[in-house]
Amino acid sequence: MEKIPLTRAGFNKLDAELKHLKTVERPAIIRAISEAREHGDLSENAEYHSAKEKQSFIEGRVKELEGVISLADVIDVAKLSGTIKFGATVELVDEDTDEEKTYQIVGEYEADIENGKLNMQSPLSRALIGKEEGDSVDVRTPGGTRSYEILKITFA
Repeated sequence: MEKIPLTRAGFNKLDAELKHLKTVERPAIIRAISEAREHGDLSENAEYHSAKEKQSFIEGRVKELEGVISLADVIDVAKLSGTIKFGATVELVDEDTDEEKTYQIVGEYEADIENGKLNMQSPLSRALIGKEEGDSVDVRTPGGTRSYEILKITFA
C-alpha cells in the first residue's frame, strides 16, 4: 500500500481524533444504545435508531483513521528547504487583485482550505510545486485562470 504523507501536526490531530472517538464517543454511544433499548419496542424507537446510526458513523471513522495512521509517512517539515514541496508554507499575492494569501501544502487528510491547509493534489498546489520565491504561476481554476506571485516560502 502507498504511504500517506502527513505533517507532524496533521498526524497528531488525526491521532487525537482517533483517541477521542475510542475513549469518549464510543463508550457514550454504547451507553445511549443501552438506555434506548430499555425504552422497549425498538422498531419505533427513534432514540435507538439515531444512536445506532451514530455508532455506525463512529466505527467507520475509527476504521478510516486507523488505516490512515497505519500508512502515515510523517514528514518533519522543519528539516526541509529550497523550492516549494510538501509541507511548505507559501505566501502568495494574486497579481490581479493584490490580495495576499498564505497556504501550507499538505496531504488530503490534513487539507482544510478555511485554515490555509491546501491539498497537494489541488491545481494551485500542483502549479506551485518546484517553484521558488519571486516566481509567478498561472493556475487554471473553475472561475478562470489566476496569476500568483510567490512572495515567501517557509518550512516550519
